[in-house]
Amino acid sequence: MRRSMCGPASAFKGAALCLCVSLLSAVFPAHGDEQRTNRGHDPFFQISKAIDACPVPLGPLETEAEWLADSHYRIERGNSCWIEGRCRLSNAYLYDTEIAEAVQRRLANINAAMHWREQSTLWLTLQRRFIYVQGCVAPGFDKQAFLQELAKTADVERVIDDTTTNPRAAQLPYKTLADPDRPVVDPGN
Repeated sequence: MRRSMCGPASAFKGAALCLCVSLLSAVFPAHGDEQRTNRGHDPFFQISKAIDACPVPLGPLETEAEWLADSHYRIERGNSCWIEGRCRLSNAYLYDTEIAEAVQRRLANINAAMHWREQSTLWLTLQRRFIYVQGCVAPGFDKQAFLQELAKTADVERVIDDTTTNPRAAQLPYKTLADPDRPVVDPGN
């Protein structure tokens, strides 16, 4: 004997199935809806805000899939300076908190000489002794002098310039929080 799929019992089963699908989609969001977080706890902070409408960088925010895809490479990059005898700490990422504190003091000294805060909207991301400088600078800003001075911060291995003079450009040298999947042009790294 065949049962009807249109009775009250099937309506209950359909509602239960919809509820299960809703719960699963809340626990396991679609790839495009995956939450981005700073999974590596990399220092990321804004240091100036003089240029209006400068797009906020994505910084170290990434999905779990991106984090997992990058994990082997991150471990390898972090440990290589210790293996090569170039680091006093066992992993290059362990320097980032110290560098974040030192860079704040360094920036105050640089501003006294260059007045960079009045000519920029910038964010810094620190990863494995590298400083990524992202954001917008005024057209006449002496970017090279600023980056060279920033590179003098203790334990910094490299400063990477991902800045633009045109905050409304179709493509920027960094990924943005508003549109993380938009392709970038000529990133410094």
